[in-house]
Amino acid sequence: MSARVLVGVKRVIDYAVKIRVKPDHTGVVTDGVKHSMNPFCEIAVEEAVKLKEKKFVKEVVAVSCGPQQVQETIRTALAMGADRGIHVEVSGKDYETLGPLQVSKILAALAKKEQADLIILGKQAIDDDCNQTGQMTAALLDWPQGTFASEVNIEADMLKVVREVDGGLETIKIKLPAVVTADLRLNTPRYATLPNIMKAKKKKIANVKPADLGVDMSSRLEVLKNIEEADAGGAVQTNTEGLSSLVMEQTLRPVKSGSAPSPIQTRPM
Repeated sequence: MSARVLVGVKRVIDYAVKIRVKPDHTGVVTDGVKHSMNPFCEIAVEEAVKLKEKKFVKEVVAVSCGPQQVQETIRTALAMGADRGIHVEVSGKDYETLGPLQVSKILAALAKKEQADLIILGKQAIDDDCNQTGQMTAALLDWPQGTFASEVNIEADMLKVVREVDGGLETIKIKLPAVVTADLRLNTPRYATLPNIMKAKKKKIANVKPADLGVDMSSRLEVLKNIEEADAGGAVQTNTEGLSSLVMEQTLRPVKSGSAPSPIQTRPM
């Protein structure tokens, strides 16, 4: 089988950066902050490229939604082995309110337009941790889904997916076309080499707008406030002096003739 794969790649604040909330609590500070591809999206790209190397896939198309800067993320996917990219231009207020539902609508529309056989996404993004886009995309397309994948194999027109579940591993078979979301153990993404980075600059990135795909970008959610994460790891305070005094009091208490010593009792601090 020779399939076409769409891979979603999201631009996020780099995992090593300490997140800071804006003074007005309307969001987080992004200006002058290092960004990179969402780690789970890197795993999704790697899996798509591996399927292409095994001749199961004829083309890998990297898709990202956002302002002009997301083209850097698409270029990274192209340097990893994707064949071409699609930049869905979303900016301003629409970008600020961009969520899993809007992205899912865009991916579903692109899947139909590109006649894709498979969509591979990261199971979640490290900025919002929603874990919703893959499931919503599958629902909109009415395609089967294999989420939290730790192993993927194509067998004829079927997809064999090993999933990570609470009780261990679950193996399922689903019919293509389908949606897969990548878990951490699916693979180890390759580094983009300098020659491939140079080649990626020559690969095509198409620009489309949500309106071109017939997608309504209105949000159903309203963010009321963003707050700083509370500092964790504070020292646990114990009343050691009070405990010592209680022990001494019980130990030195006189014992009446013919009676056994009272056991030491403690009370919550």
